[in-house]
Amino acid sequence: MKPSAVEKWAWVLIYSGLLLLSLGVFVLQLGGAWGWALVVPGVLLALGGALLIYLRSRMDDQH
Repeated sequence: MKPSAVEKWAWVLIYSGLLLLSLGVFVLQLGGAWGWALVVPGVLLALGGALLIYLRSRMDDQH
């Protein structure tokens, strides 16, 4: 995979994860049980994006 593609997917995962996380927190504050169904995937997406940033830092730029 090209380094530019890894960078793109990392930020897509981070931003979408943080969006889901914040939406889930608001739903939880309103008393909705569906909040956890948004918080957990949001955290996992954001962590996946952080992992991709780490992997990108270990890649060669010559790809």
